[in-house]
Amino acid sequence: MLTVVGLGNPGEEYVQTRHNAGRIILEMLAKKNDFSDWYADKRTRALWSTGKIGTTKMQFVAPDNFMNNSGGSVKPLIKVKKDLENLVVIYDDLDLPIGRIKISFDRGSGGHNGLGDIIKVLKSQEFLRIRIGVSPETPGGKMKKPKGEKAVIDFLMKEFKDAELVELKKIAKKVGESLEMYAHDGRGKMMTVFNNQ
Repeated sequence: MLTVVGLGNPGEEYVQTRHNAGRIILEMLAKKNDFSDWYADKRTRALWSTGKIGTTKMQFVAPDNFMNNSGGSVKPLIKVKKDLENLVVIYDDLDLPIGRIKISFDRGSGGHNGLGDIIKVLKSQEFLRIRIGVSPETPGGKMKKPKGEKAVIDFLMKEFKDAELVELKKIAKKVGESLEMYAHDGRGKMMTVFNNQ
């Protein structure tokens, strides 16, 4: 069974914000694939939903800690090395345009606080992560990325536009397909196929 963690902040005011892209993708996938209703799990301080994509059983975990404390929700899930192999973390990436995903393994946090906290708490970065592009593009294909810490935070806390949410739905489908491929064909094939789309 795969454990898929979607990063974001809890609370109504963050629901559709860019920083919650990981959590939004999980919610879209759970709905599309008729997963169980979300339920609160006290042990992990997270919301859970379980189901299957294709023939692959998955448990979706949305931490109810704030982003910078995401590791607290993930730590109870990882008891042996096999648990780490079955862990996938999905989160927003400012360096990718909306409509793109990037899959990586055994890398640093790239400055993402939620991912950084998970790496610190697990004392390992040997797990799979799927980054979701959140930056808009110009018609010419140039990314419009905010500059400076305050501008970045303001941007990440803004809600996706309706057209961007439509794009995220397409991305959710792609993420679901990539997770199933990971379960059946392994990391190498998954990354080769989905990092080149």
